[in-house]
Amino acid sequence: MTQTRLHLTTGRIDAARIFAAFETAFEEDGFPLALLEVDEALDIQEISLYADGDVDEAERRMHAVLDELSLPLTIRREAVPDVDWVALSLEGLKPVRAGRFFVHGAHDRQKRRSGDLAIEIEAGLAFGTGHHGTTAGCLEVLEEVARRERPKNALDLGTGSAVLAIALAKFSHIPVLATDIDPVATRVAADNVRLNGVSALVKTATAPGFHHPVFSQRGPFDLIVANILAKPLMRLAPQMARHLTPGGSIVLSGILERQRNAVLAAYAGQKFRHVRTLAREGWVTLHLKR
Repeated sequence: MTQTRLHLTTGRIDAARIFAAFETAFEEDGFPLALLEVDEALDIQEISLYADGDVDEAERRMHAVLDELSLPLTIRREAVPDVDWVALSLEGLKPVRAGRFFVHGAHDRQKRRSGDLAIEIEAGLAFGTGHHGTTAGCLEVLEEVARRERPKNALDLGTGSAVLAIALAKFSHIPVLATDIDPVATRVAADNVRLNGVSALVKTATAPGFHHPVFSQRGPFDLIVANILAKPLMRLAPQMARHLTPGGSIVLSGILERQRNAVLAAYAGQKFRHVRTLAREGWVTLHLKR
């Protein structure tokens, strides 16, 4: 089957904004995305989206995203044969450093440094390789919170590829429950947990909501991290409060800068206080305490 590669080029800063916006706009479609550096000296980066089916509609939606960002860029097309684009895009990703954490694919194992808390991720079909601003922001905030508060029991809600759960297990050596509503993500998360040698600490589970018995079995939690999206985070505020120990912390991301105040208001209604906001690539990560 032939796919069409829809691609555009721009500078590093705009490329990061566009890639993050495309991830959000197309997250339900399963279209592979790639961000590659074409020329470091000239600051040229290329963003590609691989579409099949209605390519005209995919391109229209890409232009709509670019219009929202006020970036009138040209989108070009290229017919390509069907290959494993997930694997190919992962090979093109550079490793990410966030605090002590070093998130990388198998092809970058040799770049680990002494003192790194290395997390090897093969994302497969699940969201979250550490390259998205929300995941990297969470890693940075989690390291600070875990160092200061020394949590004893944590929850990674909407774990994706389990980057954050693995990070907590490696940094704090505590039990972590990693859940997702998508069974594919849960399988990928479990594979990554085994790959990183933290199976004794991290339990993965497919759980569509807080009513699932695994939460009462493993909770309450003194640290909850949820890197999902703003609207579900707002809906979950009362349940977050019920499953958090007194004085515990929550770290929230998947929130656009313009959505920050609405999310804070939802959690203020549950007696959470705002501790810190970290902005990264148009997204924010929030640290709240109750």
